[in-house]
Amino acid sequence: MATDPEQARARLSSFGKVGKSSGEIGSADEEPLIANGIRPSPENYSVSAAILPFLFPALGGLLYGYDIGSTSCATISIESPTLSGISWYDLSSVEIGLITSGSLYGALIGSILAFNIADILGRRRELILAALLYLVGALVTALAPDFIIMVVGRFVFGIGIGLAMHAAPMYIAETAPTPMRGQLISLKEFFIVLGMVGGYGIGSLLVDLVAGWRYMYGASTPLAVIMGMGMWWLPASPRWLLLCAMKRKGDMQDLRESAISCLCRLRGQSIGDSAPTEVDEILTELSYVGEDKEVSLREVFHGKCLKALIIGAGLVLFQQITGQPSVLYYAASILQSAGFSAASDATRVSILLGLFKLIMTGLAVLVVERLGRRPLLLGGVSGIVISLFLLGSYYLFLDDVPAVAVVALLLYVGCYQVIKNFNPSKIYHFRIFFFEMTRIVCSIYCAKLRF
Repeated sequence: MATDPEQARARLSSFGKVGKSSGEIGSADEEPLIANGIRPSPENYSVSAAILPFLFPALGGLLYGYDIGSTSCATISIESPTLSGISWYDLSSVEIGLITSGSLYGALIGSILAFNIADILGRRRELILAALLYLVGALVTALAPDFIIMVVGRFVFGIGIGLAMHAAPMYIAETAPTPMRGQLISLKEFFIVLGMVGGYGIGSLLVDLVAGWRYMYGASTPLAVIMGMGMWWLPASPRWLLLCAMKRKGDMQDLRESAISCLCRLRGQSIGDSAPTEVDEILTELSYVGEDKEVSLREVFHGKCLKALIIGAGLVLFQQITGQPSVLYYAASILQSAGFSAASDATRVSILLGLFKLIMTGLAVLVVERLGRRPLLLGGVSGIVISLFLLGSYYLFLDDVPAVAVVALLLYVGCYQVIKNFNPSKIYHFRIFFFEMTRIVCSIYCAKLRF
């Protein structure tokens, strides 16, 4: 029985070194081998079996988007003397900023925690923890008796965001069939925007109710429960189980059998008898990767890694410092100042903003491979510059034409969505960290400006 990586390589040697495989390889014109020389077997899967392993993790993104949309409407409700239903409605700009950015502070902490606990808990348990934090944060916020408790609830909810945004794409990538993997990961962004539309829509329905902001935040609890129960039902990532085996965190054979069982549950009956073969291929791949020398975090800041880090972190920094995520949080307030004085009118126009963002997300996914990332990036940045110029012009000398503000906001959000997905994925942890840091700064700045 294999008990360590060396024995695993010996046991799985039939997959071959570079240029060899368990079957005979013909001419060089055949499909290329992967980096370690292994030809992966064709995967047996059904589309229907891949839906739930994608859907439940994607709910983490949906709840994140919902928080953005609902908060935009909740800030209007909570400041209303007649509709807030509280005695502490007269909040300062800084206090409103804390309500808005409370989840961002939590997400920052969550992204830092993900560095340390991701490989210990595993993707599945990390998502279960995120769902629990979503539930607790939403309930504390919705039932908050005072301002401090509300901010605490927002902070707890934000920690769930940080964990979910780290674990969801990893679980989807590690469990999805290879032919569908890229599409499913891209669809997670679609779910975030769908959540924003839902947040704006529910907010517009509840903004005229007394204490409507409590219902807005409380409405996310059923989704958090569904996400937690769904992740509890789903199996662990087979790749993570095998990674634990390679790190000697359990018996190799037992973990291999668990990985086979999990893969069978994920792929359904269509996988047939090929599960052991697929698991052995993953294990062999991990054993070859393990032959490389281990590197420390310090090496990220040297040589080629430093260049990739600067480019990736710079893209995130400049994307976020435009203030677009904060504009989404304050969209209803901006529209109120643009002439939609009634709270319900402003929130209904916010739905249009969310729908447009949803359309642009789908458009970006469809055309990115055909047009290329660089043209879309340059075009998106140019559009952001134009939209910000229009928005500034409205506040300076076009305040009698509210349509300018609406058009500028739509153009701004649409162009930003085009460029949002072009960050290098190899520095994903740093992307999350810089993302949350710059969003916090922009949110506080917007609160002080009080559109």
